[in-house]
Amino acid sequence: MAYFDAASSAPLHPVARQALQASLDEGWADPSRLYREGRRARLLLDAAREAAAEAVGCRADELVFTSSGTRALHDGMAGALAGRRRVGRHVVVSAVEHSAVLHSAAAHESDGGSVTEVGVGREGRVAVAAYADALRSDTALACLQSANHEVGTVQPVAEVAHLCREAGVPLLVDAAQSLAWGPVEGDWSLLTGSAHKWGGPAGVGILVVRKGVRFAAQGPADERESGRAAGFENIPGIVAAAASLRAVRAEAAGEAARLRELTERIRVRVPELVPDVEVVGDPERRLPHLVTFSCLYVDGESVLHGLDRSGFSVSSGSSCTSSTLTPSHVLRAMGVVSEGNVRVSLPPGTEAGEVERFLDVLPGVVREVREKLGAPVTSAAGAAESVTVDALGLSCPLPVIELAKAIGRVRVGGTVSVVADDEVAAVDIPAWCFTQGQEYVGAEPRPRGGASYVVRRLV
Repeated sequence: MAYFDAASSAPLHPVARQALQASLDEGWADPSRLYREGRRARLLLDAAREAAAEAVGCRADELVFTSSGTRALHDGMAGALAGRRRVGRHVVVSAVEHSAVLHSAAAHESDGGSVTEVGVGREGRVAVAAYADALRSDTALACLQSANHEVGTVQPVAEVAHLCREAGVPLLVDAAQSLAWGPVEGDWSLLTGSAHKWGGPAGVGILVVRKGVRFAAQGPADERESGRAAGFENIPGIVAAAASLRAVRAEAAGEAARLRELTERIRVRVPELVPDVEVVGDPERRLPHLVTFSCLYVDGESVLHGLDRSGFSVSSGSSCTSSTLTPSHVLRAMGVVSEGNVRVSLPPGTEAGEVERFLDVLPGVVREVREKLGAPVTSAAGAAESVTVDALGLSCPLPVIELAKAIGRVRVGGTVSVVADDEVAAVDIPAWCFTQGQEYVGAEPRPRGGASYVVRRLV
């Protein structure tokens, strides 16, 4: 098997494995105790904190360890909002943040706060000016990820941090996907990360709160981790996390250049090998190891199963997976095709031969799924003025497949109306029009649910 899903969880780094095994013998005692075993555990914890802080680019007393990256995001947002409650209750987030940020923002809004969501372009990048417009006098907190977890786009954190600093608003950065490749630039105020994203063990996160940032930890009081992360520290996991972060950073420059060449190979060759594919995300300002593309007329789950049978472990942000019936919020915000989405994220050490084998296998997997779904082959010019397609009860990608079949029956300038009740159609039909050079006219809601999506044939 070739594991191509490092963005979900990177394989345990050999240094992490060694550190974990060694610290299981030395770091099991309570680091708050004064006897020998406790002092030994405290030394391991302090050394890990120093190493992690050096990699992040902060002071050791600004960094605490949490039980996960998600926990760090929730606690970081809650503590910052509570610390600045006298300023106001307004939060600014980007539309493509990790779901943990968006869930916290939604809970804050349900509790009486207000949230401004800053949109992104088709490449998944926020506009700095849009963040500036979103900041208000009552803004208590702004959030912006360093790099997107689904498409790899790197965000303008330094520029946004400068704006926030001038406005007196703390910026929280979710750096889970980028910390393996280097520190986050800019004058940010809070930062979070997750060890299993860089080759450390699962169950260890980091939360950094810069000195001078108003912060009031929420939840039950605990004297551990400066009162910001309750519970007994997982010292073996923490030691392994810090050791692996230091190790991957030492390898980062060489691996980044090598993996960027491999992902660029995928970006260029997949559209050549597979028709009707859109490669998404910023082609230049992106993480070196991650590339995402969407294949029209297939469902993501079938493609993932086909690749798995062929020996490749990949992920999908597609709306058509067994775990979700709604499109990825990232792909929706970008306005790109969400059906048949494949995310390839290469772990360090991936060989060029594995990527070549993936490129050999992918076309056959996609072709097989398309044949099973009855995807269109050609769109010859027809003569009809308008055609209506009844796609009620059909789920992604079938409404788009029926649209692609129908477009060939109308003349250039004619229209196709797709009547569908699958909410994914609201994302995928406009995205299909963009990729195929057709005009998306709009949608007309139906009184009994769903909508009629109108498309005009241009080519």
